[in-house]
Amino acid sequence: MPRIAVLTSGGDAPGMNAALRTIAKVAAIHGVEVIGFEDGYDGLIDGRTRALTRKADGGLTTTAEVGLAGNLGGTFLGSSRCARFVTPEGRAAAAARLDGFTGLIVIGGNGSLTGAHKLAQETGVKVMGVPASIDNDVGCTSTAIGVDTALNVITEACDRISDTARSHRRAFIIEVMGRHSGYLAMASAVAVGADGILFREQGRSEAELVTTVANLLRRGFAQKGDKRRVLVIKAEGVEIPCTRLVRLVQDELAAELPGVEV
Repeated sequence: MPRIAVLTSGGDAPGMNAALRTIAKVAAIHGVEVIGFEDGYDGLIDGRTRALTRKADGGLTTTAEVGLAGNLGGTFLGSSRCARFVTPEGRAAAAARLDGFTGLIVIGGNGSLTGAHKLAQETGVKVMGVPASIDNDVGCTSTAIGVDTALNVITEACDRISDTARSHRRAFIIEVMGRHSGYLAMASAVAVGADGILFREQGRSEAELVTTVANLLRRGFAQKGDKRRVLVIKAEGVEIPCTRLVRLVQDELAAELPGVEV
């Protein structure tokens, strides 16, 4: 009976369990056994496995665990960032664990898929990658697993924050994930109607960031009564911490907008 291996690696993303369930269900229909490796590449190197399919009525079906986990966030196989897999020796040890498997499916982000690519190049193991990164920073893909969920969570949070902002005439700076990609910041800002977006790709200095946000608040609150809230979305890749940015902006605007809280 043919069998394939699957693992989840790197940061967890909502939808990983759904992907595992789909892989197991489709494979079972085609008579392919699926074995999951626990805790990403660490589990692959150590040989820690968990069956995702089982024999039933002369064929295969998914295990009960797979069926129950499909609607849960995170990954029931577990995930990790494996330092050992970065080395050629670690990848060779991982390849040895795949003896007898038709191939390996890796569900993960940029680093995980880079490792999967090297594994295939160096050892000849057949590898398929499934992009899973809420930052949506995997090259040559449109949308990765977890991105839509992240956008919905950000949108809901910003909608709730905006209610308070309008009630008290406040400005809020919301930091969202995205170390090297400003996609989440840009897409969520459009979705919630934010007044400003700060992301790493702009390459602004700390002084420029403070001036930009301060000017945004000046314009937003210049006409009393018309504007009740200012919302700025900041990607985590912008290195100035939110607390410092807020403090510097408030210091600059203390005399001009004494009644506005950031």
